[in-house]
Amino acid sequence: MAHVSGTGLEAVEREWSSTSEQLRHTTSAYAFFAVLTVLVVCVPADMFATAVVAGPVHYVVFVGLLAVVFGPIILLMYRTALRDQLRGHSLAVSLQRELVEALQGAKRESSRREIQVRRQEFESQLANGLEMAEGELEVLAVVERALALTLPHAPVELLLADNSHAHLTRVASSSPTGEPPRCPVDSPNHCPAARRAQVQRFADSEELDACPKLRDRAEGRCSAACVPVSIMGRAVGVLHATAGPDQRFEEEKIEDLSTLANLAGARIGLLRMMAETELQAATDSLTGLLNRRTLEKKVHTLRESSTPFALVIADLDHFKQLNDTYGHETGDRSLRLFASTLSSSLRKEDIVCRHGGEEFAVVLPGCSAEDAHVSFEHIRAGLAEAVTKAGSPQFTASFGVVESSDDEDLVTLISRADAALFDAKHQGRDRVVVHDRNGHAVVPAGSTRTRAPAIEAAQPG
Repeated sequence: MAHVSGTGLEAVEREWSSTSEQLRHTTSAYAFFAVLTVLVVCVPADMFATAVVAGPVHYVVFVGLLAVVFGPIILLMYRTALRDQLRGHSLAVSLQRELVEALQGAKRESSRREIQVRRQEFESQLANGLEMAEGELEVLAVVERALALTLPHAPVELLLADNSHAHLTRVASSSPTGEPPRCPVDSPNHCPAARRAQVQRFADSEELDACPKLRDRAEGRCSAACVPVSIMGRAVGVLHATAGPDQRFEEEKIEDLSTLANLAGARIGLLRMMAETELQAATDSLTGLLNRRTLEKKVHTLRESSTPFALVIADLDHFKQLNDTYGHETGDRSLRLFASTLSSSLRKEDIVCRHGGEEFAVVLPGCSAEDAHVSFEHIRAGLAEAVTKAGSPQFTASFGVVESSDDEDLVTLISRADAALFDAKHQGRDRVVVHDRNGHAVVPAGSTRTRAPAIEAAQPG
């Protein structure tokens, strides 16, 4: 529009200059013609009046002759001047209109560019903030600040589903009153914006086509804007903002919310994918427990913090026979059941790992060998009940327990725990055996035995 107005303005300016130049030429021509007429007409008219009459009547005749001669000329000149004046006025009006339109166009263009620059700056700052966020909690903190900046006078919240995509939870919010909009939607499938994957605007919660989730709220009637949040092309959440009835959100604010939804969704999706990849790399695919490499890293961390721990090596008894009799699928179910029993029976900080095959390793930070013995006696006793409840073929497990020392590496500790495990196998399986640093089996306090001989030979399985 500014370009069109500028073109029209140039045309009007050229026409105005042409008209002004023409007026100057016409004025000069009229002046020359007037002087020439006076010289040519006035003298003969005076001589004629003098020859015809004398006295005062002479002047009357003279004036009459001039009126006859100059009257049409003056009238013609007046009409010509009036026409040129009207034309000049019309051009002036056109010029003024074109100037106003050009100024308005320039103002609109300036405003558009200002909005574009502001949005680019907002998008750049938001992208940088989200990129620096190392975890999902930090991302949500950035989202809350962005929500407060985008809609400082309106309550707004981010509802997001977890990896199951089944339930929506409020994970971030901003409100001038401290109260979020509290949308009751509980699933992405029940949210019109998420289900349709497009922005939804509702002028009044009482209108016929308003979202049902807007009705019957404590604050009463309201308007709303809902922007879907997508992760990896799948709508898994919504940015939900409310205001008074018929208070329409500015298009600029909706665009900012859309930018926030896109960037936040992309960052959260990337973090979740990275976390899932790391989890897959750190865990055993069959049991979901940590793998050997992750165990080594966690033990290294305990070593750096000088945290003592007990190490337990566990092994399913007669596992090959279980596999041969009932098949590998039953064997896998048994491994998963044993892993589940270990995980549910230990503390959150304990490290449970599938060490290989039917062998498991457990690290108990801050525990002595005696503490570990007590815990695993309970686990051993509870395993039979878990197997019966699961309807699985009966199986047992044996456990070897050692206590860490500062001058031993993990390989040495595992070797000592393996020796304790073999001792448990040798003694009849389905038991917990503790070894000291010298490889001697010891009976913890409270047991009827005070010392057991070191293992001489181990039986497989």
